[in-house]
Amino acid sequence: MFTVYVLHSEKHDKIYIGYTSNLQERFKSHNELGNKGWTVKYRPWKIIHTELYDTKPEAMAREKELKGGQGRNWIRNTILNP
Repeated sequence: MFTVYVLHSEKHDKIYIGYTSNLQERFKSHNELGNKGWTVKYRPWKIIHTELYDTKPEAMAREKELKGGQGRNWIRNTILNP
């Protein structure tokens, strides 16, 4: 199973979209363990949306959709500001 996830930094009003096979470890990496990369600058993160997929290609395709302009608008209009 693969999880597509959306993180939100309330402090900086930033969105991060990714996918993983281990959400718990990946989230820990974004918020605590990682010491380099884009997400480090905008901590703390909250998980605001998840979707489960059976295959990696399905998860990758959905991640790509969400990272586009329409996907980001959907996240902001449906999840953050319903």
